[in-house]
Amino acid sequence: MLDATRPAVILAPMEGVTDAPMRALQGEFGAFSYAVSEFLRVAGQVPPKHVFLRHVPELREGSRTRSGLPVQVQLLGGDPGRMAEAAGRAVECGAVAIDLNFGCPANTVNRHDGGATLLKYPTRIREIVRAVRAATPATVPVSAKMRLGWDSIDPIRENAAMAADGGASWLAIHGRTRIAGYAPPIFWDPIGRIRESLGIPVIANGDIWTRDDFRRCREATGCIHFMLGRGALADPTLSHHVAAELGIATADRYRHHDWFDRLNRLEEWTRALVEDPPENGVRRWKQWLKLAAASGAFDRFDAIKRCESTAELLATLAPDRFAGLLQSAGGAAGSPS
Repeated sequence: MLDATRPAVILAPMEGVTDAPMRALQGEFGAFSYAVSEFLRVAGQVPPKHVFLRHVPELREGSRTRSGLPVQVQLLGGDPGRMAEAAGRAVECGAVAIDLNFGCPANTVNRHDGGATLLKYPTRIREIVRAVRAATPATVPVSAKMRLGWDSIDPIRENAAMAADGGASWLAIHGRTRIAGYAPPIFWDPIGRIRESLGIPVIANGDIWTRDDFRRCREATGCIHFMLGRGALADPTLSHHVAAELGIATADRYRHHDWFDRLNRLEEWTRALVEDPPENGVRRWKQWLKLAAASGAFDRFDAIKRCESTAELLATLAPDRFAGLLQSAGGAAGSPS
């Protein structure tokens, strides 16, 4: 999935944001090389197959979105045996690559022996990676996503080495500690040092909001692989600009975008991919638009922040276009083909 010699732009996993409809939408733009799914928690028992297929419906389609974007399955948990069993089950369902979450900073996750809490126990990282690697075919790469450490940036050297020793094919490193959360500053330099020392690909992640941020990150890390999350959602053109600078952009038509069109497409993908779309789906839209507003890419947040449905939000953004959309669809927007 990741070619060590070929540049790549990866859609970051963001719990509650980059679900299957969002991955399908991002896949239409031709900029991302692949996406990592939101984490699937492996706690007291291994989830059954139907949970994998509901959580990552792309498994039914060759581990690709219907728009053609490859998807890697991410697992989160602290027990090597259960993680190994879960990875095996994911492969049975169709997974072509497994990612292990050692970076989630959420308190609930960390209290239950998952995510960034594993950064305090380097040997456990090796045990988990090794167990998963042994439980999956050699053709299925196993990677890990982690932060620099729990409360210090220094542990990244040992934690990264442990993941590599366990058999990780590549690492994605967010340039902050767990305690820092998403507060500045970002530390890209340690990512570069790890890349130089490990001998496996390293993906740089964290605080790439603009093309200038990307350039500074590339200079600091020496990486050719980059993971975009909040920045790519705040500015929907960013992924294309980064891909173009890396020489891997596949289309030019998404250098500019229209919020109405993108949100309507997301609504279409939601209806196509989610059996029972949540009634509060507008909250996710507003979460996305608030992020965009904070970055300056969306200037109408005050107008839509009180909307109670996705239809109301679209109608507020562009009343005439929404009316035309309803008329052409016979009262409801269509589904992607």
